[in-house]
Amino acid sequence: MKFSFFAGAILTVLMVTACDSTTEEIGTSLNNNSGDQIIVSTDAFEVTTQSVSADKVLSRSSFGALGKVKDTETGSYVTGNFMTQFHVLEDFKLPPLDNIISKTDGQIYADSCDIRLFFDNYFGDTLAIMKVRAMELKTPYSEGKDYYTNFNPEAEGMIRSNGVKVDKAYTITDLGLSKRERADKKYFRNIKISLNEPYTAADGKTYKNFGTYVLQTYYTHPEYFKNSYNLIKNVLPGFYFKTQSGQNSMVYIYASLMNIYYTAKDTAKYTASARFSGTTEVLQSNEITNENIESLIADKSCTYLKSPAGIYTEMTLPVEKIMQNHERDSINTAEIVLQRLNNTTTSKYAFDFPKELLLIPSDSLDSFFKNKKVTDSRTSFLTTADIKKIDNKTTSYTNTYTFHNIGSLIKKMYDNKKAGKATANWNKVLIIPVKSTTVTTNSKTVTSGIYHDMTLKSTKLVGGDTPIKINVIYSKFK
Repeated sequence: MKFSFFAGAILTVLMVTACDSTTEEIGTSLNNNSGDQIIVSTDAFEVTTQSVSADKVLSRSSFGALGKVKDTETGSYVTGNFMTQFHVLEDFKLPPLDNIISKTDGQIYADSCDIRLFFDNYFGDTLAIMKVRAMELKTPYSEGKDYYTNFNPEAEGMIRSNGVKVDKAYTITDLGLSKRERADKKYFRNIKISLNEPYTAADGKTYKNFGTYVLQTYYTHPEYFKNSYNLIKNVLPGFYFKTQSGQNSMVYIYASLMNIYYTAKDTAKYTASARFSGTTEVLQSNEITNENIESLIADKSCTYLKSPAGIYTEMTLPVEKIMQNHERDSINTAEIVLQRLNNTTTSKYAFDFPKELLLIPSDSLDSFFKNKKVTDSRTSFLTTADIKKIDNKTTSYTNTYTFHNIGSLIKKMYDNKKAGKATANWNKVLIIPVKSTTVTTNSKTVTSGIYHDMTLKSTKLVGGDTPIKINVIYSKFK
């Protein structure tokens, strides 16, 4: 049998049948000279969908979301708070104590201290007045433990009752600077939180300010600054930044920096600083609260996708109907097209729609992200919003997302059911807004990571009381 001939013939037929997504119950026979015959058929089945609450997602992100915004289309609210620890370089050193000018009675002090929260990306009104509270942790987050977006260190009793608690009012556009200063290439958008009030440490000793506590601790216990682990355990457990008031502003913090300024001398007097950074080298954790989404989940006229940590769309696949009378057939294609519904608001602050979606079995949700998996195109699938080229410079997104072939997943679900391994959600899958990363090696680009989308995204999909379809193409030897 000339297999290459059949492979090409099947492909041709599949391309013809796949071009017409409304074609159902079409049969095609292919023959070669030896009398072998391949039967190709198509069918379409209804898929039921519903909105489900994300509840919580694994808080693994390279930035911290801070602020509160309202979805102008749905009326739901999203609030972002975050925690960061601080990193110290392995070769961190301060000048010899004799070189420090900022001293009283032989004790070094900090001239000033601040935390700066840096952001490039943001959403909302750049002049909306917001207020954030910086709070010192009593104990650090546990190393090696997974934290989710519903984890609140304040509610868990992790905030020092007599520690740092500083409120800071801010706007995305820093009106404390001139237009010229904001336009300077050396300027980076940031929220500056001063820590210059007297500070009482856990042992009851009071210092001029928080920076003084850190500096004096260094000269007393330099081993605490040997690495980030020692620093976090003994000196800086971390800071929690909580949105206190304000609305219509969300910033995405890509780096946090604690600056401690002091005066020193070498050949001449100079102002120096000790810096500790909150970056991906240490733990950062987002806390996300979604309000007023219950009515959206109950809405049966459509389904929703909302991030961060908002709403997923759950699909129930008609696995047994798809496999009925086709147990020995090959599923060449099992395609689902998700149709977006246009946003009904014209507000300039309307949420954007998700650009990437993940399809995974409902039972695999937690393990997929916890184990840092990527899609295998057998039991997990990634798709992007369909793109239409307008010209060489611009693109537009059509109103659909397409999962072209989930046939292998359907077959696996069916086999598990027959083998008695089916769970309560054995034929359910989740559609989840995600962000993916890629690496390129030897001119080949592959997905290197998939994470929950922690930015503000929202869209409605055709579904709910309106079933959607899965189009299936089978083939078999007669």
